[in-house]
Amino acid sequence: MRIISGKYKGRKLVAPKKLPVRPTTDMAKEALFNILNNQYYFDEISVLDLFAGTGNISYEFASRGTENITCVDQNYGCIKYIIETAESFEMSINTIKSDVFSFLENHQQPYTIIFADPPYEFPVEEFAKIPELVFQNNLLEKDGLLILEHSKHTDLSGLPQYSHSKSYGGNMFSFFELTEEKYS
Repeated sequence: MRIISGKYKGRKLVAPKKLPVRPTTDMAKEALFNILNNQYYFDEISVLDLFAGTGNISYEFASRGTENITCVDQNYGCIKYIIETAESFEMSINTIKSDVFSFLENHQQPYTIIFADPPYEFPVEEFAKIPELVFQNNLLEKDGLLILEHSKHTDLSGLPQYSHSKSYGGNMFSFFELTEEKYS
């Protein structure tokens, strides 16, 4: 795992083997950030990283200038690793040890980008709870994106607010956006 671009470009990250994680591959991460780079100024956005794991996605945002980043994971080891790594790179990343669904039900601050990388074995019904809670609780800014990472064997195209998907090897990113009727 490495940081693709920005201030910490090329830095390698080595997570403890005992963490229950599956970090986003460098190839998929680079492709995702190429898309986001064309839509956002990273120093002007806020990011919520759900099922944060190693914090791989958050470090990439921080390296590119994002200062308002919140990571949520229920595993203490993951949170501890993110805190230690963020401190060593002098990145300002907020960490919250919580069940993601509880966090989404009780949180009120909206974000520009919400990235969620739940376990690939989640059934579609569990994946569906994420956009449902995000949009029900107005956690996404008007021009924001909710991005769900999942296996290419999982189809999320029937979920409300679904926009499109991109596939990179065995990884898929499904994008969700607010639709105009939400603001009528």
